[in-house]
Amino acid sequence: MPSPQAGRDLNDEDAAADARADGGTESPNAAEGAAPARKRPKPGERRVQILQTLAAMLEEPGADRITTAALAAKLQVSEAALYRHFASKAQMFEGLIEFIEQSIFTLINQITERDADPALQARRIVFMLLQFGEKNPGMARVMVGDALVFENERLSTRMNQFFDKVESQLRQSLRAAAERAGSQTPTVDANGRASALTALAVGRLQRYTRSGFKRSPTEQIEMALGLLT
Repeated sequence: MPSPQAGRDLNDEDAAADARADGGTESPNAAEGAAPARKRPKPGERRVQILQTLAAMLEEPGADRITTAALAAKLQVSEAALYRHFASKAQMFEGLIEFIEQSIFTLINQITERDADPALQARRIVFMLLQFGEKNPGMARVMVGDALVFENERLSTRMNQFFDKVESQLRQSLRAAAERAGSQTPTVDANGRASALTALAVGRLQRYTRSGFKRSPTEQIEMALGLLT
């Protein structure tokens, strides 16, 4: 997983406190032969490491609900160390959602700038969305809400808003495609197709996560996209 936004850097005092929370020590005058102190992460690295580990744990079988205790154990730190970087577990999930949003909408902008054919834009946006989920299984569970069932309701609301924005972009592309094709009702056509494409994307990602990541969300996708665009 590429680095999500790392947040503020720690100053020297924060870094020292972080090392204490993680259980590490600094001992430049340690006796020769003593076990070396654990290497302390650079400023900002711990936050990224927490998010990467959370995403990886979401890929594991039976990961219905991940506790901060389990996350801390995986990282070999104390729970107090986690809360130095995130005020709550919900904020950790918000970090993953921010990564999803930034990644997907950056790619959508690239598609719309590169492809002049609006119908092709819509097909590529959906394919990219499914491919992103397939390459990032833990993120796919966040996208469809499976990982958010026991979490703060605002997280599910934010993911719903994410798909609303994707659908809005699809409507824009499909309206231009309908106008180019000479449709008498381009807005109606675009609304219907954008809704169907968004439902297709969500449904494929749900099937992927609930199959234990065995059913590829992109299987036979070209045929499905051809029927809907």
